[in-house]
Amino acid sequence: MRKRAAVLCGAAVVLAGSFTAVPAEASAPHSAPKLSWKNCGTTTYPTLQCASLKVPLDHANPHGRKITLALSRVPHTATKFQGPLLVNPGGPGGSGLTLAGFVANTLPKEVAAQYDVIGFDPRGVGKSKPALDCKPGYFNPVRPDSVPSTPAIERANLQRARSFARACRDKHADLLPYINTISAVQDMDAIRQAVGNKRINYFGYSYGTYLGAVYAKLFPQRVRRLVLDSVVDPTGVWYEDNLAQDYAFNDRHLAFMAWVAKHHATYKLGTDPARIEEKWYAMRAALAKKPAGGKVGAAELEDTFLPGGYYNGYWPYLAEAFAAYVGDKNTDPLVEAYEDFAAVDAAGDNGYSVYTSVQCRDADWPRDWGQWRQDNWAVYRKAPFMTWSNAWYNAPCAFWPTDTLDPVNVANHELPPTLLLQATGDAATPYHGAVTVHRMLKGSSLVVEQGGQNHGISLSGNACLDKHLAQYLTDGTVPRSGGEVDAVCDALPDPKPPTATSSPSSRGATLHGLLGFRG
Repeated sequence: MRKRAAVLCGAAVVLAGSFTAVPAEASAPHSAPKLSWKNCGTTTYPTLQCASLKVPLDHANPHGRKITLALSRVPHTATKFQGPLLVNPGGPGGSGLTLAGFVANTLPKEVAAQYDVIGFDPRGVGKSKPALDCKPGYFNPVRPDSVPSTPAIERANLQRARSFARACRDKHADLLPYINTISAVQDMDAIRQAVGNKRINYFGYSYGTYLGAVYAKLFPQRVRRLVLDSVVDPTGVWYEDNLAQDYAFNDRHLAFMAWVAKHHATYKLGTDPARIEEKWYAMRAALAKKPAGGKVGAAELEDTFLPGGYYNGYWPYLAEAFAAYVGDKNTDPLVEAYEDFAAVDAAGDNGYSVYTSVQCRDADWPRDWGQWRQDNWAVYRKAPFMTWSNAWYNAPCAFWPTDTLDPVNVANHELPPTLLLQATGDAATPYHGAVTVHRMLKGSSLVVEQGGQNHGISLSGNACLDKHLAQYLTDGTVPRSGGEVDAVCDALPDPKPPTATSSPSSRGATLHGLLGFRG
């Protein structure tokens, strides 16, 4: 779901018979070659190694066409070896190669030393081959206004969505049936075989939590430890999840308005959050008529401010751009913020191509645009900030050229203790998704960041959360309370306006740069 990965607000009930059974071929072992690791270290991650692995395009046909997965590794250095720790940043469509270096560097040294921390580019992503790129430049500015206030604007956006789906069909028709979550977790098991372990440890963020939960369902006997951070609600994949997400992002936008009001002395935008919100929408209306720098129209403005819903460490810089536009009619900071936070490069084109391919294949989407129109206008009336932007981001699924699978029921009674980490104010994967998964995974432990607002919360500066993570990876210990929540950590304080020398260079900013915003 866009690393916008959304989830239903409210605990969902899993209805018997509403999901597919696990495919029989999912558990069929395929032989995997040994990996040849070569140094690919960087200045930041000098011990990083890389390898490639060939896997079947269709795991039901193991002797058929092969594709190649790109892998990375920071090898263990301790005498006590606890096996591979696969890591995934979410998406779908996110590259995990650099994440392995980040996780290995950010975990306590004595913990990381016990694992081979392994990143991977899932099928179709990044350095894996073939890599998808349906329509390069699809997000080039300036795009039509996201809010379809006239039939002409709606037609323009529909034409774009149809053209993307057609481009994917024309370029990748042979691949699209095999770009989905189930195929990706079968690839994960091929990685397990290639590294020569009977079981794996797994640590996933955002969509990576769904990937991990599906792996655990298909291969429960092969899970040793499982960490899910910022948890996708698997009972709403994916259409309902994206609708529900819109409310949560609107709440985060309102929280940003309140933060700007609190810091009127710096930004000079007023002390009333409602009036500041009016100024933001007035800015949006002006940019719809005259894009800033010829780049930032209404749609691009939404893209620019969306990252603030994932990580409040960006608020000071977004507020600065907002204030410069409103106060001085200076568009330069706004254009710079767009280029920093929202501009899509070749990697972004690839990530979005995989995002749509997975989400559109994973589950049913309405094929009647009338239902999208009705549902999204209903949500927009209550949550206008990103509703239509999110709708158009997912709209190619209304015209997708493949049939769809049924979601996997991830309910599981066969796992060892697992660790779930969730912020109460997470917009991309709202809180009740974690509660739902906690109920579905017997023996899981839910650690909550009370008042936390960000998406992707471990290894981002909260010592309480990281203590639970380190303890679990050290000896499998999880907190137990017997209630809905097993442990609570206080949230980190809100950011402060920047000084002349400050920048968003904390661990949190580094992590959120790796997780991305659109896949």
